[in-house]
Amino acid sequence: MLKRIFDTVSALFLLLALLPVLLLISLLVAWRLGTPVFFTQTRPGLGGRPFRMIKFRTMTNGRDADGELLPDDQRLTPFGRFLRSTSLDELPELINVLRGEMSLVGPRPLLMQYLPLYSSRQSRRHEVRPGITGWAQVNGRNALSWEQKFELDVWYVDNQSLLLDIRILMRTLIKVVRRDGISQEGEATMAPFTGSPARNSDR
Repeated sequence: MLKRIFDTVSALFLLLALLPVLLLISLLVAWRLGTPVFFTQTRPGLGGRPFRMIKFRTMTNGRDADGELLPDDQRLTPFGRFLRSTSLDELPELINVLRGEMSLVGPRPLLMQYLPLYSSRQSRRHEVRPGITGWAQVNGRNALSWEQKFELDVWYVDNQSLLLDIRILMRTLIKVVRRDGISQEGEATMAPFTGSPARNSDR
């Protein structure tokens, strides 16, 4: 309950304080990338239940000769890379926090199609609300392997506290300034998760 109160009050304060920044980014996204300015996608939340996550758009709608969307790295513009590297694209997720779909801190919400690929241990990351930032994000972010990320997520589930959340938020600010671990080498963010050797193990 204390965590939820902290999330709600903090998200409301940040949305109000950052309103001019949000409006400016919206205008720049519309100018540089077109509309809509928001990117929404269904992600698994608490207990794996789906919700619509909101982010600022960072990619164009570029398509090939067959009308298919180009690969992510070709649609990600320098402006989009800037939004990602500074984590400004994540700011609209404060709305998800207010709705109770996300927390300020928790395992990052991934793709719905990953759900059946998790081991039972990895699935424990859904025992808490997903977060805008998390223990894995301040310990390597996308420079980590999927297995390392999931181990850090489960560690957070077992050790979560308001004090730890505040510690993670402080470390997140440092990581954002330094722009550490933004992407894996050769990827726009990370290579897709295809399952791990330990998928059927509870390790």
